[in-house]
Amino acid sequence: MSEPNQTLWPTLNYSTYRKTGEALHLWSQIIGKLRLASTPWINHSWHATLYVTPRGLSTGLFHQDAISLSVELDFQDHCLVAVTGTGQRKTMALEDMSVATFHDRLREMIHELGGTFDIHGAPNEIPDGIAFAQDTTVRPYSTTDAAALHQALVQIERVFSQFRTGFLGKVSPVHLFWGSFDLAVTRFSGRTAPRHPGGIPKLPDAITWEAYSHEVSSAGFWPGGGGIDEAMFYSYAYPVPEAFHAQSVKPAAARWDDGLGEFLLPYEAVRTSDNPAETLLAFLNSTYEAAASTAGWDREALECGIQKARVPRPVDEQA
Repeated sequence: MSEPNQTLWPTLNYSTYRKTGEALHLWSQIIGKLRLASTPWINHSWHATLYVTPRGLSTGLFHQDAISLSVELDFQDHCLVAVTGTGQRKTMALEDMSVATFHDRLREMIHELGGTFDIHGAPNEIPDGIAFAQDTTVRPYSTTDAAALHQALVQIERVFSQFRTGFLGKVSPVHLFWGSFDLAVTRFSGRTAPRHPGGIPKLPDAITWEAYSHEVSSAGFWPGGGGIDEAMFYSYAYPVPEAFHAQSVKPAAARWDDGLGEFLLPYEAVRTSDNPAETLLAFLNSTYEAAASTAGWDREALECGIQKARVPRPVDEQA
């Protein structure tokens, strides 16, 4: 695939980004929970996720009884924007503030737009999470760090979307799960999976069981945290094939992590490579192939190769 100027892949220094990242993680949970509370369940919690946009992270359009709206964290003008289907618009500045302040200001915005704000009021997948309304510690917000994260997500989304085109089976959108704050894309073999053991902190097992109801190969990116103090790409399979960990994957900087049970690739290794997009695509392809081959997926039926713009995928003529 063609590669834009390498400088479009910004440096992500977790040690300086961490505080802003913690705020963004919690703010994204609040807007994600608003979408979740307003949307019928879609398989694997796809109804709850956020999407990368040219300006930031958005819920996309969702609907309530009285209004249709979207909510977006805008990392260019550094504001939260809520827009209804009739053109009403409310904003608030993204700045140093507590999670409680963010929560209360968003609730007021939604009410002023004629909507309802009835969300589960505590974080998910954060072991020591504090209820949003009680989290009154002021958290710093760096416009520079938020903009760098957004620019990285834009480039990663582009590569993930290209990778997504190479699969004929069921495949997820490229979307951000606010619970763990990771951008992900997931391929499915079409076979059901054994019940997941659950046990994810502050997440009901019923949600985990539904999310992993079918066999997957999943890849993603998170900007650091949870014991990994740098921005990182990952790839895992569920259920985990016995020989998965022993497979050779690309690039050379990729490694297997026994503790996490998945392959990892530092963002910095991608950013500083001669061709970041191709380097990341090599990781996505090789780790998927490791999962699909060791698990015995029907690869001939499921794969089609990376597709191009304006070129229909060739299909054999039917008899």
